[in-house]
Amino acid sequence: MNSRQIATKPNLKKRILAGLIDYSLIFGVLLIMFIYFGEKDSEGIHITGFPAFANILIWFAYMVGFEAKYGGTLGNLVFDLQVISIKDSNSTSLTLGQSFIRHLFDMLDLWFFGLLGILLIKNTQYNQRLGDLCAQTIVIDTKDQSQFYKRFA
Repeated sequence: MNSRQIATKPNLKKRILAGLIDYSLIFGVLLIMFIYFGEKDSEGIHITGFPAFANILIWFAYMVGFEAKYGGTLGNLVFDLQVISIKDSNSTSLTLGQSFIRHLFDMLDLWFFGLLGILLIKNTQYNQRLGDLCAQTIVIDTKDQSQFYKRFA
């Protein structure tokens, strides 16, 4: 077997549920920020200054930092999904930069109820969404022995 072989599956159900957990947490934090720091005006409620910046920091720490450190977000880990780098043949560890690139494309992948992400996951060679393609990553189910990258190094 080739040491650089990649075997993935779409894992769509798990990936969708993991995304729901992650974005529920992010939107929950955003809701709390609006409740406690929101300012009402004629156009509605908005947040500015540090509370607005704090949302970006929280998103970055959770989505990017947590994923880079643990190989997945909380939603991914609940469903035994792991994000793996296929960029470097010497390491499967995800870098902070790769995680950031993956999540920069989240809004495009989630466009129209996730249609773009689902279409890409189902139709790309390694079941990658746009963020995965750009960051050179794959998502595998760690409990499924038929999914791997560089299993026999």
